[in-house]
Amino acid sequence: MRGLILLIILSSSFILPVSAEEAAEKDTQHNVDAYVRYIPSRNADAQPGGIEIIESEGEYSYEFKAFAKLPVKVSLANRYISIENSTQVELPSHLTGLIADIETTLPFFGIENTYLRIGVSPSFYGDDWNFTSSNFRIPSRYIGIYKPSEQLILLAGIAVYPDFENEALPVLGLIYKPNERLSFNLTPRRPNISYALNKKATLFTEFGRAFNGEFEVDKDNLKNVILKYKQTQIGAGLKYKFNELFSGSFAVGGVFNRSLEYENSLGKVSIKSGVYTELRFLLEI
Repeated sequence: MRGLILLIILSSSFILPVSAEEAAEKDTQHNVDAYVRYIPSRNADAQPGGIEIIESEGEYSYEFKAFAKLPVKVSLANRYISIENSTQVELPSHLTGLIADIETTLPFFGIENTYLRIGVSPSFYGDDWNFTSSNFRIPSRYIGIYKPSEQLILLAGIAVYPDFENEALPVLGLIYKPNERLSFNLTPRRPNISYALNKKATLFTEFGRAFNGEFEVDKDNLKNVILKYKQTQIGAGLKYKFNELFSGSFAVGGVFNRSLEYENSLGKVSIKSGVYTELRFLLEI
């Protein structure tokens, strides 16, 4: 699991720090976010055969105020990746992940409009649901947030991965809302630009690393072998708010720079660029 990406480890949604009035209106919130992404079979580079992938993930999160003041968010997510493989490289038929997360946002030494967000994400990644201590890690993140205006938020920090190949990575991003319709959410998790057509329908484009992580799997007679899964995506879609609680989105786009690679030169499949379709649902209570 060394080198898990910002996309997975930074599982917070980087919600804007709210005003005191907004915070008083709602002290708790439950969210359920789930999606299915289908990537049709594409040929491998430099070898016969191809790879078809179906990704799915579901996350439940609960936000509340500890001691009636401190905002806390706890979440639990599971990830499942189905792999249909016809190449010469042996690959598991599926990859699995289980991620817990807890984070809080604090005022930063009393500096006006400045906050510190701290989060930890105990996680397991493997090729079945029987996780062991060898694929357990506890990455953490420390992010400074500065809100110079109601329209702009800047953030910078570091994500720390003990015992990973890359033990630390920088975190940079911003959220900019020039008006009620247009929004730039350029944060590590699902960077996107959106435009609200009306109160219910929103057009969006999203881009960046769709996934870039490592799983501990079994290969032949070897145990706990690291399998790296990488791909980049860019796409667009429509989000529709059915009511105050439930919304859904549909997106299509392309995936690039794709590969499944074992550590220590045990085999690699580079996959040609392809297309994806994604269906996502969000419930907010």
